[in-house]
Amino acid sequence: MSTTALTCADLSFSWPDGTRVLDGLQLTFGPGRTGLTGDNGCGKSTLLKLAAGELTPSSGTVQVSGEPAHLPQHVTLDTSLRVDEALGIRELRAALHAIEAGDATEDHFATVGDDWDVEERALALLGSLGLGHIGLDRTVGEVSGGESVLLRLTALLLARPGVLLLDEPTNNLDLAARHRLYAAVESFPGVLVVVSHDRELLARVDRIAELRDGEVTWYGGNYDAYQEAVAAEQEAAERAVRAAGNDVRRRRRELAGAQVTLARRRRYGQKMSDTKREPKIVMNARKRAAQVSAGKHRALHEGRLATARQRLDRAEEAVRDDEVIRVDLPATALPAGRTVLTLNKLRLRHGARAERTFEVRGPERIALVGRNGAGKTTLLRTLAGQLAPQAGEVRVEVPLRFLPQRLDVLDEGLSVAENVARAAPGSDRNEVRARLARFLFRGARADQLAGTLSGGERFRAALASLMLAEPAPQLLMLDEPTNNLDLASVRQLTSALAAYRGALLVATHDLPFLRSLGITRWLLLDGELRELAPEEVEEALKG
Repeated sequence: MSTTALTCADLSFSWPDGTRVLDGLQLTFGPGRTGLTGDNGCGKSTLLKLAAGELTPSSGTVQVSGEPAHLPQHVTLDTSLRVDEALGIRELRAALHAIEAGDATEDHFATVGDDWDVEERALALLGSLGLGHIGLDRTVGEVSGGESVLLRLTALLLARPGVLLLDEPTNNLDLAARHRLYAAVESFPGVLVVVSHDRELLARVDRIAELRDGEVTWYGGNYDAYQEAVAAEQEAAERAVRAAGNDVRRRRRELAGAQVTLARRRRYGQKMSDTKREPKIVMNARKRAAQVSAGKHRALHEGRLATARQRLDRAEEAVRDDEVIRVDLPATALPAGRTVLTLNKLRLRHGARAERTFEVRGPERIALVGRNGAGKTTLLRTLAGQLAPQAGEVRVEVPLRFLPQRLDVLDEGLSVAENVARAAPGSDRNEVRARLARFLFRGARADQLAGTLSGGERFRAALASLMLAEPAPQLLMLDEPTNNLDLASVRQLTSALAAYRGALLVATHDLPFLRSLGITRWLLLDGELRELAPEEVEEALKG
């Protein structure tokens, strides 16, 4: 059996501004597939970067027995590179070709080492990940976001790493590409750690490691088994809270009863003293004994109450507080017949088109789906006025806000509250902070700089700056909104959009998320924009 492992010992990490992310973490990942879960901001991505050597711990150590390879959340490729350069094998290929041409110098053999089949392996990997159409001698060119992810994954797998660290690897991947990545994950022979909100991917792991409150709890089985275990834990925790609460109330009643009894005894002793029915020395002795007894009696019941309260505190700590975004935005409301958006014989850059006229009326909820590279982002940017169409017309007749994949609507140097205030200049400071609290930015969290936010926090801040903007957006367009969000954050986003009363246009490969939104129309962009029946969507995306 493989002895490859990734071990963290007393691992701590803080950002330069002093924000503590990890504190004394003890953790070992062994062979097999582990899903690393936890709320956004708990340190999952930071932990992967530390394991890959891309960050330096504040204290403690990370030991990897086996070469690590890290696929980050955001993959960018220099489009001027040749494919073999992007894969990291250009020099190796050049040495191979030189040897084949008769140049048997020692340097060439040293470069090749034992990797004589690197070209065959590269082409096989590209083919297995759906990139067989990309030759090794071509330049990368304008590959889509999903193809960038798969090309980078190919480069990592070519290096035969012992430890593979994947951070939201299905971001930007269409349905067919996701299934190819699932196969790559299932066939990886070493230590694999994956952070993902993709439930289908997490269904393929062997175990779940949950990072919560700076500690890791292990759960055997895949994400479904983890959910069942957490649900059972929460049911038990809630029962414990109810039992502890009942115990606190009982101890309070006992203490109150004890205080009544002691008060009666004091009144009786005072009465005996006033009437001088007993000698003074006897009364003083009785009084001292009563005081000692009363003190012991009170301390006993107060101690029992304190113990009961401690049990209640511990029980309440075990209950998860998975908050949801709660917003009510009446100004975004649209009447059913109101024209929101019209596309007329539209032709986009890169060739995609919408030959017929499309209209959006009222608070429709529209899904825009299509394969990687089909032009969904180009269409959204054209509707948002960021790109001019090659031909045709776009008419937007209500206030519109667009949230791009890169979340670049925030000013990194401003706080969350300042970013929202900038989008809503007519709102005072208290009003901005009250609204931000509904997006789970309360107190000091609202003052955190945008540049220091985690992926999920950044998304919530960007969403707040759009939805709370003035004028209120009556058409909201989102491009791959669940990228980089954990499953709790996806639920938060779903709850926020449930309260949105305007028209919604969402481009994503995340079909379960789209179905949770109550989509009313499905549009497929595949060279041409056309409408699909709900039951046709999955088959169209597989084809």
